[in-house]
Amino acid sequence: MPLRPIDAIFVHPEKRLYVVYFRGELWQLPRMKVDHAAWQRRQTYDGNTKSLYLSRNQIVTDPILAQTLRTLNLPTAIRGSTLPRFEAWWEVHGFEWLKKLLNNGESPLAAHQSSVKPPVSNIQSLDNTKTDVVNPIEKTETFESAKSATEENAFDNMLAELTNEVLHHRP
Repeated sequence: MPLRPIDAIFVHPEKRLYVVYFRGELWQLPRMKVDHAAWQRRQTYDGNTKSLYLSRNQIVTDPILAQTLRTLNLPTAIRGSTLPRFEAWWEVHGFEWLKKLLNNGESPLAAHQSSVKPPVSNIQSLDNTKTDVVNPIEKTETFESAKSATEENAFDNMLAELTNEVLHHRP
């Protein structure tokens, strides 16, 4: 069992399905989509754990499911690892990896990685002047941004709990 029960997304390439490692338990999703509807129809995974590979993408884009699954933005070096290899890495390096991120003021949550703004690009206008464009279509203040703020508060609360846990060495 890993140092701290965490959430991670694994892929079974032969059966073409996702298996979610949810706080130490394996749950098979009924299709190749990680969303709330699939999570509602999950079943216990009882297959070979050596056939599961850590997904390269740990970001849960469904806002409802993201409140339940707190996946981490795991290092690139372990993505694609089998479940046993991932658990071994987590037991040996997980605590120090989390501690280093938190000490640097970085969020370990994968959901926070999806909010990265697009890079600034230079566009040359008709009069040959360059204009910096971050996002040509700005979103207006809507229900979506209010909902996003609520989710960010939930992630901030989880991050504070995780920080406290790491700093006080509580499994």
